[in-house]
Amino acid sequence: MYTANENRYRNMKYNRCGNSGLMLPAVSLGLWHNFGDTGVYSNMEEMCFTAFDNGITHFDLANNYGPKAGSAESNFGKILKEHFLPYRDEMIISTKAGYEMWEGPYGDWGSRKYLIASLDQSLKRMGLDYVDIFYHHRMDPATPLEETMGALEQIVRSGKALYVGLSNYDGPTLEKAAAILEDRHVPFIINQNCYNILTRDIEKNGLKETSARLGKGIICFSPLAQGRLTDRYFNGIPADSRIRTDGRFLREDQVNEQQLENIRKMNDIAKDRGQTLAEMALAWLLHDGAITSVIIGASRPAQILDNIKAIENITFSPDELRAIDELSGAAK
Repeated sequence: MYTANENRYRNMKYNRCGNSGLMLPAVSLGLWHNFGDTGVYSNMEEMCFTAFDNGITHFDLANNYGPKAGSAESNFGKILKEHFLPYRDEMIISTKAGYEMWEGPYGDWGSRKYLIASLDQSLKRMGLDYVDIFYHHRMDPATPLEETMGALEQIVRSGKALYVGLSNYDGPTLEKAAAILEDRHVPFIINQNCYNILTRDIEKNGLKETSARLGKGIICFSPLAQGRLTDRYFNGIPADSRIRTDGRFLREDQVNEQQLENIRKMNDIAKDRGQTLAEMALAWLLHDGAITSVIIGASRPAQILDNIKAIENITFSPDELRAIDELSGAAK
């Protein structure tokens, strides 16, 4: 039986999630990749142990994480049952629904039927009575926003989630959704979006500004831009990279020589800071207090330990920030 490190809270930083009472670790563990049926179960266990032993209390899932869809929740549920039940009240577990999960018209998007049914399935797979945060995973252009937010209200009222969040929303839609949820006294506290040095959409679509103004937290996924903000592609595209094995999330044309040259220059900035490029990329996300937590992915425990080092130095000089903006193409 696993016994957690008694010093697990010594070094991790915890940030308040917007104006809520919930604190999240600066670094969270995402189970998007490497926790499905194609993964090695003993490695999944070790990654969860390493995360929790080092103060990562938040484990982020979704109904369709795998492969196959649902398998990440099932595997995590097994790990919970076998090792983490004594620590459940020290953990934040989140899941989502909004992308295609099962066949037919009721397994996708944002209807009341889909969201409530999906969460029931997720709870069964994980062996839980409730999750701490339940997200609507993406905006639905066809379903009335009132229906989707009404489903989130019902989920909280039923005790199946303590808080709710929105993922992949833009600023204007977030503001409309927040107004509905506030009117219904639903504890909406967090937004989850892609954000990194190279991907600045939440700055452009108003999400970052709107979240701050409304007092909502932001947690970001793909903080390392699918590996581009590491040394992985410095010498070409590895045969086992996702570009070669799964082109859905990163394409070869996104790793061009000009961008690589700029990333190498960012790496020089990181070296001068005493950090790896990955550590600096994570630190950059946390430097201004706008981001509550960054969701890291990992394929082995050592990567988790490496990423946690980012919180040791999240202070940047104006010159460093200006150089990073210029190299990323985001300079104004």
